[in-house]
Amino acid sequence: MATSTQFKAMAALHPKEKLQLWEYEPTPLGDRDLELKITHNGLCHTDIHMRDDDWGVSQFPLVAGHEVVGIVTDVGSQVTSFKKGDRVGFGWIRDSCRVCYHCLQGEENICRQGYTGLIVGNHGGFANRMRACADFAYKIPDALDSASAAPLLCAGITVYTPLRTYIKYPAMKVGIVGIGGLGHLAIKFARAMGAQVTAFSSSSDKETEAYEFGAHHFHRWGTSETLEEVKGSLDLLICTSSAELDWDLTFSLLGNNGVLCFLGIPVSSINIPLIPLIFGQKSVVGSVVGGRRFMQEMLDFAALNQIKPMIETMPLSQVNEAMNKVIANQARYRIVLVSENK
Repeated sequence: MATSTQFKAMAALHPKEKLQLWEYEPTPLGDRDLELKITHNGLCHTDIHMRDDDWGVSQFPLVAGHEVVGIVTDVGSQVTSFKKGDRVGFGWIRDSCRVCYHCLQGEENICRQGYTGLIVGNHGGFANRMRACADFAYKIPDALDSASAAPLLCAGITVYTPLRTYIKYPAMKVGIVGIGGLGHLAIKFARAMGAQVTAFSSSSDKETEAYEFGAHHFHRWGTSETLEEVKGSLDLLICTSSAELDWDLTFSLLGNNGVLCFLGIPVSSINIPLIPLIFGQKSVVGSVVGGRRFMQEMLDFAALNQIKPMIETMPLSQVNEAMNKVIANQARYRIVLVSENK
C-alpha cells in the first residue's frame, strides 16, 4: 500500500474558485485498482468546465485532471496486466457497465448505461497520487515521452476515434475545421492514416503550422468564394470548433456520401439542408472521446508514427495560470502540467 494515506492535490473547493492545495484520504485500494504516482497531466478545457460546474455534474472539493500519466506504485490483488514501475495513463473514462453491446465491443464511450467519468464524482490527476481501476489504464509506449502522451489520452483519442472509423481508403479527402488542441492532432493522425488533408482556420497566421502538422492544403474559413474550389470534394469533414459556423457552407464542402462529424459542440443547434443530404447521401454524425477498443491502438499508432501534440509545460502548482491561458486562447496547443512529486 501507499506509504502515506493522505494524497496531496490541487483542488477547487467550490465552483468557479481557483484551485488550491488540499489533502484527502483516498478510498481503499480495490482488488482491481492501481495506485499511480502522477508525473504529468494534460490540461483540457473540460477541466475548466468541471471547475466551474458548467454542466451541473461536478462535486466539490473537485480534483480535476483526466489526461493522467504516472508510474504504478501499487496494484490490487487481482491486477495481472500491470506491475509496480509500469508507466501508464488514464483518460476521461473511469468505468462503464461492461456488459452492454457497446461495452462488449470496446465502445465504452457510448455505454448504454452511461460511462463513469474519471473526474465525475471521483478525484482525478491534479494530485501527487491517484487510484483507479486498472481495466481503464493504458500502457504508455516507450517511444512516447510522458509529456507528449498525456494530451493523447483525451484530445488524441477524441480525434483518432472518428478518423479511424470513417477513413476507409488511402488518399481519402479529409477536412479539419479548427486548428487548436484537437484540430492540430487531427491533422497529424489523418496524414499518418494516408488521407489527403485540408485544414481550415479563421486565423490566417496558422497556415504555416497547418502545413508543419501535415496538411496538404490550407484554406482560411470565411466567405463561400474563398472555399469555392473545395465545395463538393470532401469525403470526411471533422469539425473541432465550438464556434457558430455557416452550416450551409460547411455542408456544401462534402462530396456525395460525405460525412460531417462534430467533435466540438456549437453554441446553438444546426440547420442541415435536406435536399443535398438526401440526394448526395450525406451524413451528419457526432463522436465523443473513445473506448478501450481504440485507446491502446491510438497510443501505439502515435508511437510508431511519432505523432506528438505541440505542447508547453508548466508546473502543476501553476495550474490556475495555465487555466487562464487556455481561457484566453493563448495555449499552443496543449498545456501539460508537470508534477512536483516528492
